[in-house]
Order: sequence, then structure tokens, then C-alpha cells
Amino acid sequence: MEPFKNHFSASLVECIAYHLSIHLGEFDAQAFVDEIVPQLSQLELKQRSQCIADALHRVLPAQPSKRNKVLFAMLHPEAHSEGLPSDKRGIRGWGIMPLTAVVGQYGVADFDGSMSLLKEMTKRFTAEFDVRYFLLADQEKALKILTQWVTDSNHHVRRLVSEGTRPRLPWAMQLPKLIQNPKPVLPLLQALRDDEEEYVRRSVANHLNDISKDHPELVMKLAKNWIRGGGKQREKLLRHGCRSLIKQGDVQALAVFGYEEPKIEIQAFNVLTPEVQLGSVLEFDMVVRSLSSATQALVMDYVVHHVKHNGSLSEKVFKWKNLKLQPGETLTLQRNHSFRKVTTRQYYTGQHRVSLRINGRDYEPEPFYLACS
Repeated sequence: MEPFKNHFSASLVECIAYHLSIHLGEFDAQAFVDEIVPQLSQLELKQRSQCIADALHRVLPAQPSKRNKVLFAMLHPEAHSEGLPSDKRGIRGWGIMPLTAVVGQYGVADFDGSMSLLKEMTKRFTAEFDVRYFLLADQEKALKILTQWVTDSNHHVRRLVSEGTRPRLPWAMQLPKLIQNPKPVLPLLQALRDDEEEYVRRSVANHLNDISKDHPELVMKLAKNWIRGGGKQREKLLRHGCRSLIKQGDVQALAVFGYEEPKIEIQAFNVLTPEVQLGSVLEFDMVVRSLSSATQALVMDYVVHHVKHNGSLSEKVFKWKNLKLQPGETLTLQRNHSFRKVTTRQYYTGQHRVSLRINGRDYEPEPFYLACS
């Protein structure tokens, strides 16, 4: 798969320059291209977008309302064209990202006009990163505008209401006031929780997951309330929204979805590969027997206790499976866990451990030796 950063290419810069030349007097399109293109190969995705945004800012009108007028005129006429590249008719897709950056970073002085422009831009890609400048500048005013968008006919606009207000949105600046107190956005999330588009509902779930990292009790209260009469679609949303709490073994979160204290006996838990070479797999199995007279719903996770450089242990929880264990039933399960090299984790030689977590309850870990050389 081609890296996303390659969307910010020489051809995109040339396309942006073409549209600038239509709407700006005395604009040197070739100089614009020559300034940006030589830098692109040295830059990553967000840096490439910012490089184009910086160049745009230098050539666009300084007055926000005039600048917004030019940016609006550059937009592709087809609003429902996600995934398609910019062309001679206008900018869309990844080409929107540097445009929204200009609006966010320099357009707060024309608050209403810039918010309206972001609404149009998000229909062609997303404005989730740059609507945040307006929330930081005047949260109350921005939320009033976003409230009007929850019933918009365009699902990208509705999604922006949830995604743009996420307090801990990846790749984006955080929203400290909403991290401290997320209650102002809860009416917006409630209005979108049963949206007809999965794309929108998924954003609501991710937003709830963000909130759960700082306010788990608030999310638990909301989940208990929302799940009543909500049907399978809303339950799916809430499961995803509570996924961090479930992964942590939060008893309240598990109980919301019918996972009670397990009545089981772990008859065996065996590490089948007591010595593991980096690049290979850890193998383990377990035998579990139900001690209940009723069917039990079980969330089966396992925890790898990684050795850190100082010899201490760091836990990482991995999903295994969800299952129903019948009364008196005995089940044998086996699992492989890969220790392939990845850029996001540094492994260290030493005695690691693996343990089970079932419905939030942790069981005694078993050791294994990981060799990294």
C-alpha cells in the first residue's frame, strides 16, 4: 500500500497552483510549485501538508474574509467525492488538508465565515484537525455552531461534530477544556448516537473512548443509560466506546454488557514455548471448566508482561476471544503470540510473563524467556 504522504505530490501542488492562478491576480504559479516540490521528499505526511499550507498563506489575501472567498472558490464542485483526487474542476480529497490548515491557523478572526468554510471543506475530505482552533478560541461559540450541524444532510458534516470535538483525537492538538469537562459535548453525541451512517456512529464511539480515559465513571453512567432499549446497533457503538475500559478489565464496564464475575476453574495454563527467539511466536494453551449452573458470557484476554530495560515489567493486554461457556462445560483453547520486530516497541532479553484476564479477573502468570539476540 502506498504511503499516505505520497498524496502530497508534485501533481497536487501543480493542481493547487492552477486554481490559485484562476482566482489570484499576479500570481506566479511556477514559483509556487518550485518553492514547495523540492522539499516534499524530505518530509512526512503532516509536514508536507503544513509546507503547502505555509506557502498558501504567503500568497493568499491577508484579510480572512477575502482569503476564505478564494479558498471556497478553489473547492471541487462535487461535495460527495471522498477518495477522489483533485483535478481541474477543484480541490478535494487529500488536497483539502492544507486548505483547512490555513483556515484553522489563520481564520479565527472571521469566526463564522471560517467555520462555514470548514463545513464545506469537510464534505470533500475532513476538517477534524482544524475546527479545533475555533474550539480553543471560543468553545461556547464553536459548539453553538456545531450544534446546528448534527442534522445536516451530509454525513461528513455530522461526523465532524463528533470527531472534531474529540478531546484526545490522534494526530491533533488536544482540547484541554473538554478533557477536564466533556459534558458540553454530550448532547451532541447523544444526537448522533443512532445516526444512519456507521461512519458517524463509529466517531461517537471513539469520542466516548477518549472521554473514558479521563472520566470512566461518566462514560459508565452514560453507557448504562444509553444501552436501555437501544438495540444491537447502539450496543455495538457502546462496546467500541468502552473498549479501553473493557480491555483494562473494568468490572462496571463488563457488567454493562452482561459479563459478570466468572464462575470457572482454570484446570491448566501452559506455556508451550518456554524459550522464544525474537521474530518467532510464543505458544500457550489453557483448559477452563465452568462451575456455574447457567451459561456464562466470557471475555477472554491475555496479558504479556514485558521486561523493560531496567528489569521492571510493563503490561500489554491483547484480545483473545469472547465466548459462551455452557454449564459444566470444559474447553481447551490455544493461542500464538508473535514477537516480530516492530518500530513501536523495543523488546529486551529476559524472563517475561503471560497471564489470563477473564471478565476483568487476572490469573496467575506463567514465565517464558525471550531472547532478542
